Amino acid sequence: MTEPAHFGTSGTVFLVGAGPGDPDLLTLRAARLLMNAQVVVHDGLVDPAVLAMAPRGARFISVAKRRARHTMPQEEINALLVREALAGHDVVRLKGGDPFIFGRGGEEAEACHAAGVKVEVVPGVSAALGASAAAQIPLTHRDNASIVSFVAGQCKGLSEQNWAGLAGVGRTLVIYMGVASAAPIAEKLMADGLAPTMPLAVIENAARPQMRVLRGELAGLADLVARNHVKSPALIVIGEVAARGDTMELQTIVEAAR
Repeated sequence: MTEPAHFGTSGTVFLVGAGPGDPDLLTLRAARLLMNAQVVVHDGLVDPAVLAMAPRGARFISVAKRRARHTMPQEEINALLVREALAGHDVVRLKGGDPFIFGRGGEEAEACHAAGVKVEVVPGVSAALGASAAAQIPLTHRDNASIVSFVAGQCKGLSEQNWAGLAGVGRTLVIYMGVASAAPIAEKLMADGLAPTMPLAVIENAARPQMRVLRGELAGLADLVARNHVKSPALIVIGEVAARGDTMELQTIVEAAR
């Protein structure tokens, strides 16, 4: 199925959520757009199996970002999207998870709007939702949590931010990009009043064959990450729900993490 995408001679920029990794978790619209893509601008965390869905002849442009190492600054990515669209190309901008959750999709959409380029946002299964589902950890539960907060752990001024109340009894905290800052994150949360014994789970490579789920307590977060050599992509789930999940799965993973 071909997707209509043009305003006059300009192309459209589609900000597409690629989900947490597994191609089966793409939305139908995301899959259709990708299978008809002319230009694919993708992040480094997009799974190769997702990229393989694009047709022969599609042009791939990687704008991968890693901690302290960016292939292309965000301003250049914005300009690239505008330039390709104004040249008449339909651009599928693939982002891990959802474009509007820590994906800078808002910045890219604004740049396109300012240049008169049509933009369409195709939501994806966010990393938090995909990871928690794959690990069978409910982010909300009638007995444990009615509030969920998402925060970025890789940010400036961590010590100055007020995280009080983001996690605790009746609440779940999901931390993106927090592996490299595991020690200061744990220290900050405990300084802001969270119990050192609060359950947590670190979910690495969610929804992929190599996925790992490591469980422990807040006071041991840094040691858990270091001892198991956890690498990005990984999310940290903190709250009473982190102790939930399939009993057999829970026992196996906790033993493996020791």
